[in-house]
Order: sequence, then structure tokens, then C-alpha cells
Amino acid sequence: MAEQAPLVAVASAPIPPGGEAEWYAGAGGVRLRAALFAPKGEPRGSVVLSPGRTEVIEKYFEVVAELTGRGFVVLVHDWRGQGLSHRELPDRLRGHARGYKPFLRDYAALLAAFEARLPKPWIAVGHSMGGCLTLLALAKGQAPRFAGAVLSAPMFGVRTGNTAPPVAKAMALFQRLTGRGGRYVRDDPGKPFDRTFEGNVLTHDPARFSRQYDQIEACRDLALGAPTWGWLDFAFRATDELARPGALASVTIPVTVCSAGEDALVDNVAQQAVTEALPNGRFVVVRGAAHEILMETDDLRAQFWTEFDALAAKAG
Repeated sequence: MAEQAPLVAVASAPIPPGGEAEWYAGAGGVRLRAALFAPKGEPRGSVVLSPGRTEVIEKYFEVVAELTGRGFVVLVHDWRGQGLSHRELPDRLRGHARGYKPFLRDYAALLAAFEARLPKPWIAVGHSMGGCLTLLALAKGQAPRFAGAVLSAPMFGVRTGNTAPPVAKAMALFQRLTGRGGRYVRDDPGKPFDRTFEGNVLTHDPARFSRQYDQIEACRDLALGAPTWGWLDFAFRATDELARPGALASVTIPVTVCSAGEDALVDNVAQQAVTEALPNGRFVVVRGAAHEILMETDDLRAQFWTEFDALAAKAG
């Protein structure tokens, strides 16, 4: 019998009906959190929903309700290192990672733990880091289990500001190999409790922006700060693997990549290159959208849902 896990409800984001969270064992036996939501009536299939860096199950309650409203069972999870899942360092606010392989083993464990409750066909949905890891999982053997995937602003390349990417990559590798991977990349570790909307690079929607902070204030264990050198090294290794020639040849299912036209965090050029390497890829630019397309204004979110509905119709 699975052990029940908590879900955090706030006035701006109630728990969608028909859902419960539980703990499951990830790679190395670490405790990870996932939640399953059922639609009313006979399901038409299942969606495995994978959030981005810093994001938690609760942030996607609105998306979950939209998916169950479309008739899908929805499985959403906290990646290791964030949400209420196992954190990699004693300081919970340090956004750390130890390569991409533990994430892929966690994803396989997630599917194994819930597959009996996930009616086919399956559709994968991932945002940012979750989009990167979803595509890696598909490329490493999971693709035959899915009918398709829709990825929101996936992390197929990392923007490195004024530092040239090869320099940033070398710096991250050096820090990891010299035992300093757990240090913050920046001297300023970020402000996970600062809800200042002006100047944010995530969304143009103030209500959706504020909602995530309501959840963090209700449960401060949900918060995550800036990334460490170890996380940055993981990001480079993961994106390098996606860019490797032939790496995506086995992902023959339809994959739609929704690119945020005003993205300041991930590399849209890399997104297009990876999509072109997919046997059945589709690249769509959501013009005017900041990085978090699914947390954007209604008109911008609608473009994502148009793409999702088109792929879901083909999936059957």
C-alpha cells in the first residue's frame, strides 16, 4: 500500500478534485513525491506531467484541471532536489543535481509505480528542465510507451549571459571535479520568497505569478533557491546528450516543441535544432510569451493548448 503524501492547498490554487499524492522510491531508494488525478467518466488516456526547475506539483493544479477536463488521467511529480521530494544537499534552498542519470532512473521508477493506473495512450508533457529530461527519457528507451509528447520551452540549451557557453561549461566541470559543485553559481543565491512581479522573466500574468508564492508561503519546504555549479554541470551534460548526432533517432513518436518567443532563460536556437533532429518533431513559436508558457496570460496559453489538443487527437 502506497504511503500518502501531502498536497498544499491555498485559496488561489485549490487541489483539483479526484487527486491524491503519494511517496514512491526513486533511484537509490530516495523518497519522491507524485500525485495522480482522475477525470470524471471514462478516461481517454493519461498525461505524465513533468515540471521545470524550482517547480512543484501544486504550481500545476490549474494545468491538471485543464487536462482532467479533457478526459485525461494526470500524473505529476516533484523531481529529486525540489518540491517535497528528496533534496540533494542539507541546505534545501540550494538547487543541486548530480548528473542526469539519477533523474532518468527516477522517471523510470515513477512510470513503474503508477503504470497500472495510467490508461493508454500516454502523452508526455514537460516544461523547461522537465522538457529536457522528458525527451532524454524518451531517447533512452521510454519512447515506445508513449503516443506523443508536448514540451513547453524545453531546456535544450542554457543561456549563460555574458559568459560564453564553452567557458561556462568548463567552469561548471572544474567546480564539480574539484569538489565545489555544491556551491551557488552566483554570489547572490536568489530570493525564493521575493514575489516582486516587475522585471520577472517568467510570465506576463501577475495572478499566476503570485499564486506560486502563495503556495510557498503556505509551505516553505516547497521553496528552492538558485542553482549550484553541480546543477549547471548537469544541465550542460543533459543538453549535450540531446545534441549528440543520432541521439534522438529512436524517438519516432510525434513531439511538439512550444518555444517561448521572449524566453530569457533557455536557448530557442537549440530548441529548433533539437526539434529538427527528431524524426517526427514540430516546432512552434508562442510569440510574446516569456519562459513559463503554461503560466502566461490566457491568450498565450491558448496557443499551447491548441498544439496539445492537435497532438492528443492524433494519439487517439
